[in-house]
Amino acid sequence: MLVVVVDSATPAVTAAVAALRPDGVEIVAQQVSVDARAHGELLAPGIQSVLAAAGVKPGELAAIVAGLGPGPFTGLRVGLVTAAAFGQSLDIPTYGVCSLDALGWGQPGTVLAATDARRKELYWALYADGERIAGPSVDRPDEVAARATAAGAQRAAGEGAEKYPLGLPAAGPRYPEPAALAALAAERVRGRAPSEPLTPLYLRRPDATLPGQQRKSVLQ
Repeated sequence: MLVVVVDSATPAVTAAVAALRPDGVEIVAQQVSVDARAHGELLAPGIQSVLAAAGVKPGELAAIVAGLGPGPFTGLRVGLVTAAAFGQSLDIPTYGVCSLDALGWGQPGTVLAATDARRKELYWALYADGERIAGPSVDRPDEVAARATAAGAQRAAGEGAEKYPLGLPAAGPRYPEPAALAALAAERVRGRAPSEPLTPLYLRRPDATLPGQQRKSVLQ
């Protein structure tokens, strides 16, 4: 079964074609461009590029898999709108995966996944042998470090672990990898589960607000 995988929750604009085999996931083609300000310009051409590189026609796809974030409002919205529109145009299901889960996926022990949330904050989650045990949340680096220490985290993955001193060795991927995103959705794809709404994990409101509006804490 062939799926397109997209993620725009971080500065990495990711598009890939993945083949779901009985024994695992194979990435047939992928394109990752790191540019925090060009998600809208890069993602759609990236999808076209990986389809061409894989020699796959859109009609051969079984599903779209998309990273749900958490991530900054504009970039994340680009990825999810693109994925939803692509799925609707092809009449194939869409499935969402928490982007942080792709950082913690397959890693033994207790691991902190952290990405840059801007405003000197981090999006983070904790994993034990690949299973999420806390988060996703958004907090200051010192708060994240304290939570990770209390949970007995042994290392950290993601760009946030490289940008801020968290007291943990940085290991694992810097950005969510398409193979992990595809693997996390594979059971749903193979089981032909109903299509899911791609609900973004914003965790807070966007930076831009209309004059006179007050920001409120939100979960999505």
